[in-house]
Amino acid sequence: MRLSAAGLELIKKAEGFRGSRYVDCAGFATIGYGHRLLPGELFESGMEEAKAAEILADDVRSAEKTVERLVKVRLTQGQFGALVDFVFNLGGERLAGSTLLKELNAGRYEEAGRQLMLWDRASGRENAGLKARRKAEFLLWCAAVEDHPTVQGREMLAAS
Repeated sequence: MRLSAAGLELIKKAEGFRGSRYVDCAGFATIGYGHRLLPGELFESGMEEAKAAEILADDVRSAEKTVERLVKVRLTQGQFGALVDFVFNLGGERLAGSTLLKELNAGRYEEAGRQLMLWDRASGRENAGLKARRKAEFLLWCAAVEDHPTVQGREMLAAS
């Protein structure tokens, strides 16, 4: 499965484009569309948006592979997109050790969706940007829920 246009737009909107290095809310050196700088990556002269889009495509492919490796159940396109964004934002190690993944792989899609909403903290504090991002992921998660009759996504969001 590949990230949909809606999933890519979620990442781009949540990250925004920055042509120069900055420190994100979790304290990581970052550039472009939320690309965490790797050892040896300096980009001292900044980055053009076209280059950022290339790097984003590589980072998305890595997140897609992580989701495919960790998830053992069938996903809708929306669920896949939400998880790719989650991994892009927080890293595969966070998904790998999460209750979200445990619930999902047990086939408890509704509870996995609820778990997604809990990841709204940076440095131990609730973060409005992360809260909004998790809500956007959840809405993507709930798209086309008719593929999974056990998921009552939009009703869950309305009740929270």
